[in-house]
Amino acid sequence: MQVASDSLTDITEKTLEHYSQRAVEYWERTRDHDVRQNIEALLRHVSGTPPFSILDFGCGPGRDLAAFRALGHTPIGLEGSGPLAALARENSGCEVWEQNFLSLTLPAGSFDGVFANASLFHVPGLALSRVLRELADALKPEGVLFASNPRGNNEEGWHGARYGVYHDIETWRGFLCGAGFVELEHYYRPQGVPQHEQTWLASVWRKREML
Repeated sequence: MQVASDSLTDITEKTLEHYSQRAVEYWERTRDHDVRQNIEALLRHVSGTPPFSILDFGCGPGRDLAAFRALGHTPIGLEGSGPLAALARENSGCEVWEQNFLSLTLPAGSFDGVFANASLFHVPGLALSRVLRELADALKPEGVLFASNPRGNNEEGWHGARYGVYHDIETWRGFLCGAGFVELEHYYRPQGVPQHEQTWLASVWRKREML
């Protein structure tokens, strides 16, 4: 299902409103989630000498920003919900940019890595290629993008008050390769359960060197 371009603003506003109204509840529910596997997947592929500059894309209330900072890196958050962005600043002590995913203003060639944990699935398919290209442009040469999204069979639409796209690996791979990335690895989460119970698709990508 591809949405019409004139509905993109409505999709974004309603989804952000859902998170903004539940910001504290969302923090309490997710603050203890263990995503070390995902953080390590990004960092082991980043080239160069740390500390690394990391853009936490869709940082929510700041759990992962705080984790990157504790590891000695230099993270910056990006969050579309004002209440969540405020919590992220409070919880992490990091700089947080309040930006809508569909209206990004990112500095070119600035980040060693982009960490998009449970965020890019909110980008409608109609806009996803553009958003991925904008993230590629924000990465340094050979920079790395990590993404984790709910698995699916390419369904797109409303799930309650939130809009989402639930990609399979083949379709997701097509979007990323088309936006200028090379696949490094992918895996399913959570660890230690049968694959049919692993509801999250995690993947790591390197910005393709332009010839």
